[in-house]
Amino acid sequence: MGPSSAPQDLVAQQQRRGFWLRTLHSWHWISSAICLIGMLLFAITGITLNHSAAIEAKPDTLTRKVEMPASVLRALGKREDGNAPLPGTVSDWLNDVLPVSIGAQPAEWSSEEIYLSLPRPGGDAWLSIDRESGAVEYERTRRGWIAYLNDLHKGRNAGAAWRWFIDVFALACLVFCVTGLFLLQMHARQRRMTWPYVALGLALPVLLALLFIH
Repeated sequence: MGPSSAPQDLVAQQQRRGFWLRTLHSWHWISSAICLIGMLLFAITGITLNHSAAIEAKPDTLTRKVEMPASVLRALGKREDGNAPLPGTVSDWLNDVLPVSIGAQPAEWSSEEIYLSLPRPGGDAWLSIDRESGAVEYERTRRGWIAYLNDLHKGRNAGAAWRWFIDVFALACLVFCVTGLFLLQMHARQRRMTWPYVALGLALPVLLALLFIH
C-alpha cells in the first residue's frame, strides 16, 4: 500500500464521521421535538408534586340524585353479586341524565345496590343505584388543574391512550438521551469538560441517594 492510501483513508474516515454526525443530529432533533412538550409537562409537574403539601387545592363537589325509569330499571336484570359492566340501556340513560361517560368499566353488583366507581385525573366520582326503588345518587369531585396535571404525571386513572402516550414519550426521551450521548462522544475532543460534566450528572444523584435517603 503506497503513501497515497493515507489521504484516502483520512477522507473515508471524515466521510463516515460526517454521516454519523448528520444521522445523530437528525434523530436528536426529531426526538427532542417529539418529547419537548411532554418533557416540559413532566418537569413542571415534578416540581408541583414535590411541593404538593404547600399547594392548596379547593375541591369542587357536585352531587346529583335522579330516579331511574321503570323500563331502564328492568334492564338491570337479575344479577345479584359480582363485578360486571352496566347494561347498554342503563349506561346510555345515565350518560344522558348525568355528566358522566360510562363505558365498559365494571360495577360492583349486590342484591340491594349497584356501585360504580368513576375515578379520573384530578378528581373522583361515583354513582350508586338502588335496585328496588331505582334511586340513583351521583357525586363528582374535582381538585383543580394542578391536581389534574399531577395525576397525568403519575398516569393515575388516565386510561389506555394516555399510557400509550407515556410509552411513546419515554421512547422519544430515550432516543434523545442516547443520541445526545453519542454526540457528546464525537465532540468530546473539542470540549474537554464533556466527561467531567457527565460524571457529575451521574455522581450527584448517586451521592444524594447514598447520603440522604434511608
